[in-house]
Amino acid sequence: MDLTSLSDFNAVALYGGFGPASRALDRPKATLSRRVAELEESLGVRLIERGSRTLRLTEEGRVLHERTQGLMAEIQEAGTAIASRGPIPRGRLRISAPVVFAHVVLGKIAARFALAYPQVELEVIAEDRIVDPVEDGYDLVIRIDPPQDEQLVGRRILGDERLIVAAPTMSIPMASGSDADGLPVPAVVRAATPSGAIWNMQTADGGSRVLRPIPVLRFSSLMMVRDAVLQGVGAAVLPKLLVEHDVSAGRLVCWGTAAGAPVEIWALYHSRRLLSAKVREFMNMLQDLPRP
Repeated sequence: MDLTSLSDFNAVALYGGFGPASRALDRPKATLSRRVAELEESLGVRLIERGSRTLRLTEEGRVLHERTQGLMAEIQEAGTAIASRGPIPRGRLRISAPVVFAHVVLGKIAARFALAYPQVELEVIAEDRIVDPVEDGYDLVIRIDPPQDEQLVGRRILGDERLIVAAPTMSIPMASGSDADGLPVPAVVRAATPSGAIWNMQTADGGSRVLRPIPVLRFSSLMMVRDAVLQGVGAAVLPKLLVEHDVSAGRLVCWGTAAGAPVEIWALYHSRRLLSAKVREFMNMLQDLPRP
């Protein structure tokens, strides 16, 4: 596949036509049209439906554009870096991160990165959905306890744990003979928490208790759960990352640690993409985070 023809095709797809692409690239419209036609002939498929006034990608054209536009940008970036005899971070850097991690950690790191690398346009999207780096256009994704995925590679950047916390006005429920299914406790929980959920808690003295949360409020956001717990509405299971300052300041009391494997936070990028200078430098900043 001729890379020049592929680059011209991606430009036409990006700008929505031969005319706009010609003006943006300052290249003859006829040259772009010829290059795209050559690419279609080499692949044996039609990539663009040409109308009298409009242009649209065929299904094959859309797939080719989505799969190659990021790769072409990285190839261009690699060439620029080599030509300048140094991998200088530049261009757009899009990152997807869980809401809590983005609010608690990424704000300061993003500001530091922006000051250190002014040639990078950094965009951080805080969201809890699982995104596809290629289809959704992200250079880097932050995930909590990610499953193994051969298409994603990266580094573990932080460990965390889940704490059971409450306002100082609430007391840990005491055991009684009628609480074989767990000690009932008013609770603020995630909206997706199933009915009948149980909290297995490890206490600081090495003991354990089973708590049965009685939902008082349900929220889709852990930030909202924390706010309600601070008001004394109920107890909750929350990331240490989110509440450790509240516990240190006495605004919340840690009853214990939720039993289970430690939480791992990873920074991941698509394995088919080159590790660009901008992604590498941002990951290096993430590696400087303190570890428990």
